[in-house]
Amino acid sequence: MSKLATQDKFLDLSDYGRPFGKFLANSLKDTRFTPIHITLLFGITGLIAIYFILNENYLWAGFFIVLKSGIDAADGELARLKNTPSYVGRYLDSVFDIILNFLFLITICYVSQTSFWLTLIAFFCIQLQGTLYNYYYVILRNKSIGGDTTSKVFEYKTPRALPGETQKAVNILFKIYTVVYGGFDKIIHALDSDAYKVKTLPNWFMTLVSLYGLGFQLLIIAVLLPLGQIEWIIPFFIAYSVLILIFIGIRKTNFN
Repeated sequence: MSKLATQDKFLDLSDYGRPFGKFLANSLKDTRFTPIHITLLFGITGLIAIYFILNENYLWAGFFIVLKSGIDAADGELARLKNTPSYVGRYLDSVFDIILNFLFLITICYVSQTSFWLTLIAFFCIQLQGTLYNYYYVILRNKSIGGDTTSKVFEYKTPRALPGETQKAVNILFKIYTVVYGGFDKIIHALDSDAYKVKTLPNWFMTLVSLYGLGFQLLIIAVLLPLGQIEWIIPFFIAYSVLILIFIGIRKTNFN
């Protein structure tokens, strides 16, 4: 099942890893590998990228960061191919993402000798940017006929476990998810509380907002590292947050 109906699909600049993700998922669909295994694999890939950053081998670091995005796309694809949707997989994927984002920035902070407090601000900004993208994307997915509705616009209630997973595991991961993402969700909801009321969001607008998708954020890091611009990564993502107000302004002005 596709995440979106055909008419709602847009050019997602953050989803460049999808072709590789589909290839990997198709290669594993008849094996014992599960989407959880793929999630663990992209976590390991992210740690390898961090190892190369620490050793100032930025070309390989960039390669593994991009590879992580490709593998990240495969777990959901494999779940759809095997028809095994999972809240455990969804929340574990998101928790791994935020942990790796924090580790990437802290490692960059250490190597570039950037201010720790600026790094924390950059981490906050990256997560807020990604939350805005996910907010609009989940709204679109929930309104798209035949689209994927595993993700909800408002994640306030623990979902009922799906076949193949335990309720206890869902409860634990949901609590972790709400702790690490809940604050960002509330900020974005407060900034654009009426967005979920729109009938749809145009393809061109979603393409613009995909500049805030995790894949595109990681691509920026993967490009700046081998270019020798590691010291600009932290301040860039702080300044990059100005687009939050621009995107919300466009949404409120044009789509009600």
